[in-house]
Amino acid sequence: MSSVAPADLPVSKDKGSIEAAEEAEYGQKPKTARVKQRLTSRTATIVSLIIAILWTIPTFGLFISSFRPAELIRTTGWWTIFQNPGFTFDNYAEVLLSPSSSSPQLGAYIVNSIAITLLGTLIPLVLATMAAYAFAWIKFRGANALFIFVFALQIVPLQMALVPLLQIFSTWLRPMQAWLHDVIPIIPEQNYAPVWLAHAMFAMPLAIFLLHNFIAEIPGDVIEAARVDGATHGQIFFRIVLPLATPAIASFAIFQFIWVWNDLLVALIFSGGTQDVAPLTQRLAELTGTRGQAWELLTAGAFISIVIPLIVFFSLQRYFVRGLLAGATKG
Repeated sequence: MSSVAPADLPVSKDKGSIEAAEEAEYGQKPKTARVKQRLTSRTATIVSLIIAILWTIPTFGLFISSFRPAELIRTTGWWTIFQNPGFTFDNYAEVLLSPSSSSPQLGAYIVNSIAITLLGTLIPLVLATMAAYAFAWIKFRGANALFIFVFALQIVPLQMALVPLLQIFSTWLRPMQAWLHDVIPIIPEQNYAPVWLAHAMFAMPLAIFLLHNFIAEIPGDVIEAARVDGATHGQIFFRIVLPLATPAIASFAIFQFIWVWNDLLVALIFSGGTQDVAPLTQRLAELTGTRGQAWELLTAGAFISIVIPLIVFFSLQRYFVRGLLAGATKG
């Protein structure tokens, strides 16, 4: 039985054999090149700009409204700023520097949101990254069944777990917090632990699934070479997996940070509603008053609330883009 080498197919030095064979056979560019060309064409650029402008308009309107007097906000739209000019810092002064005890400043709530969001993002990322590595590169009995179970947890509605978790926290966690407060008075009786644990539990299934898909794509030769050199799982995880998985970790960190920062439902249930624990979103919901008569304050408060997520996003943007493109192309 003779074998025929594909010598009649012109293979370029800059192309793989499959891409070159496809181009030679069909007389067109390979699929990856065609997709790249479509995404970088002038039409795609124009469409992207239009979508970006439409997406930015509400934020721009919110920014303008936050500097308009209350009377103009109630009677005119922000798009009539040139026909009905008006500019004031009273909304921001009221939100940030209010001396009223019934209407506290946002500063304490911003600190609460930062504390909740940092640990609410860090805890699931640490645990999910280690779990993803274990599922991808550590062989143990029942690994596939356990991974399928973790994956299936994503379809469980968050609302179904709120009441059981609240009962568990009320039965076990809060008495433990009270005991710690009695033993070490410096530890507050009311703290962020229920909110941290709730956010971590809800984020773990998706985090494990996404990070597992990325970590499992790391070349096996790299892992095997480290094992031959005598590296333990801990050394492989910290010296090889973490540096290579940084784009994927940063990408999920951005999503988790924004989700926790904007969360209101979990905060309302597990924070207890007190000023020393409640996040910024809970205070924003109260800014408009009992009848919604002061919603001009909401525009200033809402714009303040999006500043920190924007800083986080632009700080990690390069990792976010690398995480999205990881595995999309060869080479």
